[in-house]
Amino acid sequence: MNRREAVQRITFLLGGAISAPLMAGIAGERLNFGPSLEVSDQQEALLAEVADVIIPTTGTPGAKAAGAEKFIVRVMRDCYPMEEQKKFYDGLAKVDALAKETYSKDFAALDATQKNDIIKKTTVSDKPFFLQMKGLTVTGYFTSEIGATQALDYLPIPGRFEGSWPMPKGQKSWAL
Repeated sequence: MNRREAVQRITFLLGGAISAPLMAGIAGERLNFGPSLEVSDQQEALLAEVADVIIPTTGTPGAKAAGAEKFIVRVMRDCYPMEEQKKFYDGLAKVDALAKETYSKDFAALDATQKNDIIKKTTVSDKPFFLQMKGLTVTGYFTSEIGATQALDYLPIPGRFEGSWPMPKGQKSWAL
């Protein structure tokens, strides 16, 4: 069995919870060989700000520190067709437009409470965009070095298997 077949089977077993383009992005594969949108520095910065609202810096670095926006840009370019890219970046533009309409400022210029408010409104007004953005952010974060080693408990060489082991208070989840 090759890697592509294994990824397809895993996706099928998960019930399609992880889309094929996202799985291809994780594997570093390319599905889109056609034209792609050119992403501006402003769009990439906006992606970083939105991603940082989804996974903010707390006891561990957030999505912005992990460079989740770079993962999102690469996956959108390499794995989604042009029309899907346009829908996604239109949704991103709507987030900025909603910020300007509500607070008369760009999204990046808002304080944390205002950013959270705009994202909460987006979850209602443009749910498909938000769900896609959330999925890309979470995947980009937890497949980054920061997400895998600082947010998750990473064991590069695991010890013996102990199936029944009490989890200490405050223990992080294990990396897969």
